[in-house]
Amino acid sequence: MECSWKTVLLLVCASLGVQYTAIRTLRDSLSAPCPGAYSCRHHRGRRHILLFATTRSGSSFTGQLLNQHPEVFYVYEPLYHVQQAFTNSSNRVRRTLDRRALLGAYRDLLLNLYTCDLHFMENYIHPEPQEHMTSSLFRRSSSHALCSPPVCTENPEVASEGPDESWCPKKCGALNFTLASISCLSKARVAIKTVRVPEVGDLRTLTEDPRLDLRIIHLVRDPRAILASRMTAFSDQFRAWKIWNATGRQPRYVDLTQITSTCKDMSASLTTALQRPAWLRGRYLLVRYEDLALNPKDKTEDIYRFVGLDMDERVLTWINKNTNTNSGSPSDWSYKYSTSRDSRATAESWRLRLSFDIVRTVQNLCNHTLSLLGYRSVHSAAQLRNLSQSL
Repeated sequence: MECSWKTVLLLVCASLGVQYTAIRTLRDSLSAPCPGAYSCRHHRGRRHILLFATTRSGSSFTGQLLNQHPEVFYVYEPLYHVQQAFTNSSNRVRRTLDRRALLGAYRDLLLNLYTCDLHFMENYIHPEPQEHMTSSLFRRSSSHALCSPPVCTENPEVASEGPDESWCPKKCGALNFTLASISCLSKARVAIKTVRVPEVGDLRTLTEDPRLDLRIIHLVRDPRAILASRMTAFSDQFRAWKIWNATGRQPRYVDLTQITSTCKDMSASLTTALQRPAWLRGRYLLVRYEDLALNPKDKTEDIYRFVGLDMDERVLTWINKNTNTNSGSPSDWSYKYSTSRDSRATAESWRLRLSFDIVRTVQNLCNHTLSLLGYRSVHSAAQLRNLSQSL
């Protein structure tokens, strides 16, 4: 008998020692006032935002544009924990998984987070949270809401730089999921960033869920730039590409799927969006990272208009600080999750780092994707290096 993905997921989670029972939720308290000054907003009036992207497409930077708004509860890559739970399971369990099961787990977690049941994350975090508290949430410090009252008793506004990779875990201590859920309920928007859902079609059940008012921001980037960024950020995984780039000779073992799968997923999502299906209509916004980097204020206003938010002074301040030539040293930009950069200068800086041979190969492999997104191909090394001609 064929099992549904839910059956498979329950079997997998049972083997991982995941407990689905006795998980506290706040669903019954939605109609009750929140403690102290943090009043709850009924879920029907809350809008849900998904920043849907691929790895090294500028999603950390774009996510921070949402995170800066005081009415946004922002969560950075929560699906990381689902992926880790499955990856760390036994080989026997992994063989029982298929794409549908993993996507089902992703959608379950997204739904619970959007309805502010952050306790549901306890199913996937390792080590297992104790008394609904953990110090293991992936990059908690990327979220203002998770590093501010009521979740954190230390107010990041009084810190010189606000919450960052070192400030939040040191000052705030373990994350209390109950307080995080209360904070979530007090916000008008819940925004989540993920690079782990392959295609926009995988999100259809969430857009059709009557409990959600989902808006999908589809962030894309030139595949050639994505590859260059991955080669820098993930040196071990892209060693063959780096050898090729340095020597001009293509290694026999280079894994071309590291870029072709990305192009395939982007093309599939764009094809779906261009068909304007009813379940996506009014819920989808395509954003090219290059456009955002070159015109951060105007494009951020477009994004905010799409999700129904007004520009906030804190957002404008962050844009000015993080997109100009005085926003840190070049060494800061190479940090894997850095969001401080001269965005105009870095938008096409990959053209100075990749060899023409690699660029030509990517163009051949991803020709359809480049065409769909409006990126121009180059036909010589001189054209590649000529930054006065935008691609």
